[in-house]
Amino acid sequence: MAATPTSTNPDWRGFARVLLLSVVGIFAAYLALAVLVDPYDTGRSMVLSRGAVRPQGPRTASAVRGRDPAYTGAVIGNSHIQLIEPAALSRLTGIPFVQLSVPATGPMEQFAVLDWYLQHHARPAALVLSADAFWCADDPAFPSEHGFPYWLLGDWPDYLKGLIRYPAAQETINRLGWLLNPRHKVAAPDGWWDYERNYLSQGFGIDPAKKAALEKPVGPAPEPHHGGPFPIAERLRAELARIPGQTPVVVVFPPVYARAEPPAGSPRANAEAACRSQVRTVLTTHPLSTVVDWRDGRPQASDPDQFFDQTHYRLPLARILTSEIADAVIRLRTQMTE
Repeated sequence: MAATPTSTNPDWRGFARVLLLSVVGIFAAYLALAVLVDPYDTGRSMVLSRGAVRPQGPRTASAVRGRDPAYTGAVIGNSHIQLIEPAALSRLTGIPFVQLSVPATGPMEQFAVLDWYLQHHARPAALVLSADAFWCADDPAFPSEHGFPYWLLGDWPDYLKGLIRYPAAQETINRLGWLLNPRHKVAAPDGWWDYERNYLSQGFGIDPAKKAALEKPVGPAPEPHHGGPFPIAERLRAELARIPGQTPVVVVFPPVYARAEPPAGSPRANAEAACRSQVRTVLTTHPLSTVVDWRDGRPQASDPDQFFDQTHYRLPLARILTSEIADAVIRLRTQMTE
């Protein structure tokens, strides 16, 4: 009777081996399927690519839009430049622009998007970068409170690791369903998203409390906490070195409402001015570059009807800014041909 447990051990070991091999097989099968389906259409597998953008947020849609060869110009930033309509820039400059801005991002995420775009566009016709207050952080890591799928725009090992997570598995199934649906919806291929309706639906421009918040003066505390040097300088220098010298680069200091400007001569005002000055200085290392500066006290910045909140402006102002960006691109292209 004592030999019975020993006689069953091989059976248990065999069961455990089969179970382990089954798990490994299922995992390998899923990973192979995910790579084949390419849930966010990164172009790593073109078997099921259909040349259309599946409806999704800008964080993941930047992978498919950023690799689209049809768009030789790009706008990169966050919601502070997201109302720049790429089709309008295209009409004014003759360059097909894509809007690659991702809300709630800082320079680390934005440069990741830029790197991805440059991987797929060796000679861009023009680049527009938005340099807002997040660029002037003290921490060289530029930490963000919001997650970002760096793995989606990374190398193959990072991409494979990224696929091993529940949201990616869910999106693999979702993309399969989208591909099989003959009436599937598609998103704007150029990334245009007019979020004005979203703001209006939340009471911005109408709600008395939100109007009052718009008029609240900025606090005296300095942000950033010193006058430089700022970490953005070296990071921007490195990114500019990757951009061909024949590519016009326009850096935009986006508008903020006048009440959001720190008092002249305050530590915060001096620090922000020093940061923008360093961005300008570094930008000169690129032969075809310029700044479109909307932090220079323009009268439109004092009009409350042009803003939802202190850092998000409305479409009429965005159209003016679009024209200025287009003019800057055209000037730089003219310099290139002289």
